[in-house]
Amino acid sequence: VQLQACGGGLVQAGGSLRLSCAASRSIDSINVMGWYRQAPAKQREAVASITDSGNTYYADSVKGRFIISTDNPKNTIYLQMNSLKPEDTAVYYCMVVSGSRDYWGQGTQVTVSS
Repeated sequence: VQLQACGGGLVQAGGSLRLSCAASRSIDSINVMGWYRQAPAKQREAVASITDSGNTYYADSVKGRFIISTDNPKNTIYLQMNSLKPEDTAVYYCMVVSGSRDYWGQGTQVTVSS
């Protein structure tokens, strides 16, 4: 299974972007779908996730600004990012956990200018 992320780009502070991530084929028994990000010289960090039961997690730094959603029949994950800040600049990766396996997308660059 391959995950294809897209929607990144360059945006001014205060702007919005919507990331999406689609699986190449159906994934059975998805437990968690989510987004991570990695800024230059920093460790990868969890941004937002959603479980199969609908429970969501957001990093404190994005609460109230980012919204994660899914389209399960299409195995697609979305991340609506509002009120973007320069510190949101990073490569964003989507991920899916299914049982003991996890799948990762190739990453999409988000750059927020001040």
